[in-house]
Amino acid sequence: MAKKSTIQTEKVNTHIVEWLKNYAANAKVNGFVIGISGGVDSAVTSTLCAQTGLNVLCVEMPIHQAESQVSRGREHIEQLKNRFPNVSDVKTDLTETFESFKNAVPTTDDAAKLSLALANTRARIRMTSLYYLAGIHGLLVAGTGNKVEDFGVGFYTKYGDGGVDLSPIADLMKSDVYALGEFLEIPQSILTAAPTDGLFGDNRTDEDQLGASYDELEWAMLAAESGKSASDFEGREKSVFEIYKRLNTNNKHKMDPIPVCLIPKTLK
Repeated sequence: MAKKSTIQTEKVNTHIVEWLKNYAANAKVNGFVIGISGGVDSAVTSTLCAQTGLNVLCVEMPIHQAESQVSRGREHIEQLKNRFPNVSDVKTDLTETFESFKNAVPTTDDAAKLSLALANTRARIRMTSLYYLAGIHGLLVAGTGNKVEDFGVGFYTKYGDGGVDLSPIADLMKSDVYALGEFLEIPQSILTAAPTDGLFGDNRTDEDQLGASYDELEWAMLAAESGKSASDFEGREKSVFEIYKRLNTNNKHKMDPIPVCLIPKTLK
């Protein structure tokens, strides 16, 4: 099912960097702020931003984070700072903030709903922190979502990691992001790590949550865009296609504009 990336990495790299530079110039800002997770998407995005020559602030925001994620993020930040003098970093440990929030709000006996609500809360606390730092430094919040996540299965938190000013890699499939990551020479520890959002405080991967790998979901997204339906497939392909369609449908509220109740002119 996997689709091997066919992007022209060097030209795509140049195109995105120029797009970032032009957007920042038009917005009259000093650069970009990016949350670093230890994953390939944030590593590629921050490296693209660094190539603009503008200020790039890499932010670590651990909340009961697994050590493996922290160490990968640190490795990338140190590599980036060594390569680009315009890159700086800050660590904002939000664990205490997260715990204070938990203690301030009502809870529920529904363990599944509570777990998901708290996972999304982690993402929204981080978004708030990024916008605070963006505000005091005159920066734009750069999103790290790829095309499969942002427009395929909606695998992000609304007003969390989905709350950004611009999305440099949102027109790239996950396989494209990996290809760009290889070209940009981001750490191998990141390129080989199983993707995870790190929002649940355990070892679950993105594939555990989604029920399919990114290679499979990328295949399904392309199949859906070509007009295929579940009846065109059998076995695992059919299962993956159904997973994709279910997630795509259920998460449309994230991808579509916020619905506005329009008042008829006769009532105004």
